[in-house]
Amino acid sequence: MAVIRMADDGIAFDGDTLSCGPLGGAETAFISLAEALAARGHDVTIHNHCGASMKRYGVVWEPLEKGVPETADLYIANRGDRLIHLVPDARARVFWTHNPAQYLNKWRYWRKMARWRPTVVFSSEFHARSIAAWMPTGGKETIPYGISEAFLAADPPADPPPPHVAFTSSPLRSLDWLLGLWEQGIRPHLPGAELHVFSSPKTYGAHGDARADAMNAVLDRARTMAELGVVLRDPLPKADLAEALAGFRAILYRGDPGETYCLAVGEAQAVGVPAVVQDIGCVAERVVEGETGFVAADDNDFARRGCAILKDDELWRRLHAAALAQQRQWSWDDAAAAFEKLLPL
Repeated sequence: MAVIRMADDGIAFDGDTLSCGPLGGAETAFISLAEALAARGHDVTIHNHCGASMKRYGVVWEPLEKGVPETADLYIANRGDRLIHLVPDARARVFWTHNPAQYLNKWRYWRKMARWRPTVVFSSEFHARSIAAWMPTGGKETIPYGISEAFLAADPPADPPPPHVAFTSSPLRSLDWLLGLWEQGIRPHLPGAELHVFSSPKTYGAHGDARADAMNAVLDRARTMAELGVVLRDPLPKADLAEALAGFRAILYRGDPGETYCLAVGEAQAVGVPAVVQDIGCVAERVVEGETGFVAADDNDFARRGCAILKDDELWRRLHAAALAQQRQWSWDDAAAAFEKLLPL
């Protein structure tokens, strides 16, 4: 058993947040890794902006304001430069970054990275390529996010679902573009098709509040497109989302250059939902081209591929079966095992 301490200084969340409501990808990953490490027998404590001390699913939660211990076998600093130096006597130190690493190209990061030399953990090959070659580190590792058990264990549909499409990402991540493509390139060919948008600023806590006007402008556009089959829905907790996704025919998601894993597509693929994406950011890594979905060459190809999945039952069956066979291979337990390799010998 190793003593593992993890710290985050972003939005407030705690041991109940993930099971009770929607949550952003980085926060989902942070909680899921902690719970998976605890399930593997480790002593895991999270220090963050939780409101009170608690223990959930084997993980101890402590308010960051109460301070952190001096030592641990492994210390994982999540995202922020103000966390890198904490737990000064940790035997191994990880800096887990969740955004393209160009944001590290600042003196305050360089200075702390040079002093503490943490192993930097990335979530995709696209992500790993984003760090400057001159950035001092103690090593670089790519460990993809795991997929939560709710999605890995979801019951797939016996028959092709109706032509309903899911969108489960931020409103600012290509939803406005998708609404335009839906109106011009997809719905005219499939008058009965529906686009269900599970999206809200509420998912992103204080970060969502800061961007609420921009997010709501896109969601307001979606709300006006009800006659075109656009259905605006509240985001769901993970277990409910996994169950809901099983009833969708496809997930259509362009991709975003600021994204480094894309749980939205990874989770849908694990449920067996075929995907159409473009080669933007990391998202092409979530799809096995031509087998579990398609990486479209351009907007016209995107619309064409999306329409084909919505119309062609045999195509859907092939992509669906391949997604179930190939996209359920990496759980949070697997990710935790990869993090264990960063423990000191």
